Amino acid sequence: MVVPHHAAGARLARRRLAEELAEVVPPPLLADLVAVLAELVGNAVRHADPLPGGVVRVAWRLRGGAGGQQVQLRVTDGGAAVGPTIRAADTEAVDGRGLHIVSGLADRWGVERDGLGQSVWAEFDPADVTRSDLAVAG
Repeated sequence: MVVPHHAAGARLARRRLAEELAEVVPPPLLADLVAVLAELVGNAVRHADPLPGGVVRVAWRLRGGAGGQQVQLRVTDGGAAVGPTIRAADTEAVDGRGLHIVSGLADRWGVERDGLGQSVWAEFDPADVTRSDLAVAG
């Protein structure tokens, strides 16, 4: 899907993801997916240029496995002079924690660049125990 390169784009992407995957993935995983997608779209809007047409492209893919559905999220924007990196955030800072959230919730994440711009992706493996699973179990 494409969303506007605007703060409202994150809301639209979260809503659509939640609607489409609500019956497919367990609620703790869905909560993690929604949080990570919001961070990735928010970062694209704050730190990167839009794609032509003033948009950001958002995609997700499910692949079945023995442990359940593996999910990949991907947000593509027009790129930025400096690529996404995890940075240290002071306890008083109002921002700078987004990729810490992504890193903490996703099993892995990364950045790919091509002629269109850059894509930041995050993958979730259902067979792996996540922090959300631990919180529900504990």
